[in-house]
Amino acid sequence: MSQFKLFQGQHLKQEMRINPRLYQAMELLYMPLLDLQQHLKSELTENPFLEMTDADVAQELELKDEAPEEKPDENEIDWEEILLDGFEAGGRKQEYEHKEYIPPTAVETPDLRDELTRQLRMLDLEERQLRLGEEIIGNLNDGGLLSCGLDEVVEALNEWLLEVRTIAFERAADIEDDEERDAEFAELRVLFADYTVEEAEAVLAEIQQLDPPGVGARSLQESILIQMRQADDTESLAYMVVADHFQDLVNHKWSDIARAVGHSPREVQEAADTLSRYDLKPGLGMSVDPEQYVIPDLIVEKIDGEYMVFANDTNLPRLRISRAYREVARDRNKFTGDNKDFISAKLNSANWMIQAIEQRRQTMLKVMNFIVDRQREFFERGVQYLRPLTLREVAEHIEMHESTVSRVTNEKFVETPRGVYSLKFFFSSGLQTDSGEDISARGVKDKIKNLIDEEDLKKPLTDAAIVRLLKQDGVKIARRTVAKYRDQLGILPARMRKRV
Repeated sequence: MSQFKLFQGQHLKQEMRINPRLYQAMELLYMPLLDLQQHLKSELTENPFLEMTDADVAQELELKDEAPEEKPDENEIDWEEILLDGFEAGGRKQEYEHKEYIPPTAVETPDLRDELTRQLRMLDLEERQLRLGEEIIGNLNDGGLLSCGLDEVVEALNEWLLEVRTIAFERAADIEDDEERDAEFAELRVLFADYTVEEAEAVLAEIQQLDPPGVGARSLQESILIQMRQADDTESLAYMVVADHFQDLVNHKWSDIARAVGHSPREVQEAADTLSRYDLKPGLGMSVDPEQYVIPDLIVEKIDGEYMVFANDTNLPRLRISRAYREVARDRNKFTGDNKDFISAKLNSANWMIQAIEQRRQTMLKVMNFIVDRQREFFERGVQYLRPLTLREVAEHIEMHESTVSRVTNEKFVETPRGVYSLKFFFSSGLQTDSGEDISARGVKDKIKNLIDEEDLKKPLTDAAIVRLLKQDGVKIARRTVAKYRDQLGILPARMRKRV
């Protein structure tokens, strides 16, 4: 029989613990410009040692040698009293009221489901039907199509009904009058009876009549048919093709459809072309997130033939140590205990924040300067001249860790003479050319797109043909790689691009 005993012992082990300020520094690197603006405004309200200035941040690091001493002092001053008495040690309280920051209030805009629910409630429907309709609307995806089967909607709603019905019947049982109680039971049985799929079909048909046309469909085919019916386009060849030969339509099998409907392949193809007027995702226009505006973090300008990189931080609050609080903090002999700890923590935090923001700025400039040097041909000649570039290459050049470069480039944008680009745009793997030079995968994709844009639609380029054309241009690439890049560009295979 085994016995368990307790032992006490000592052992050594190594652990890497990251300073909380290092975490905050990494977050600052990660923040896009708009987020950083809000963060700095928040810091201004929380740390009394910080204030805004129009001067260069680098000139405001004058207190880095003035770290509070750790020696205790016999005299202790009430820090709160200093604050409330109007900064007798220097400055007036009123001077710093401008630092208050009130964040903007987000205004919620109605999305697709809100709009459909509003329209549904305007119909002449019973409460029971409205409840079912709202459940169906809640299961629509962002494109406006039903994301599950009606049987699943009914099952989920009936589970909820069971709970509600149980509570309602328990309350009705407390009614003392027999006739009144029986009448309440009868009404509850009707109101909270289980839903059926047939009921759901009827309510779904009502939803499918709402705007925008095509919402509430259970498939893309049904959505297009709904839109065509509402457009009174039910007698056309296109309607027949969608209704009876949808899978062949998706696969561009024009000859098979032509034989089935008794028309020529050209007529079928022309009929299919008319379907472009209908929306494949009718709800998307109302389901997208609020519009996100891109503010470039960096600017690249060509000045006297050279590309110069600037930080786009003119709207970023410049920080410095508050003069009034600095005067208070200079008199070290007055502070001990909690007051001294408070001053020390806030002053060190303020100094660190100023340095961290400047470090972020310098790191971004280093990264972008290297990108500009490496990708000069892109700035001069376009996407096809992008060179392969990895995070590791940049990290080695600026002598920082690869993860730091990743944070600096994530969700950051740069305004260039060729437009606004994400910094991630400039990074991609590469292929080798016959001349021994490398070309980026993004540049190869652009070449493939241009070749297909210029092809003869009656004889579209196959992947093998694209390989041959790229080889003539000096680019070595496998057919399967061409197929992968074509798929990533959203371009169909040659047989499906062919026009008859």
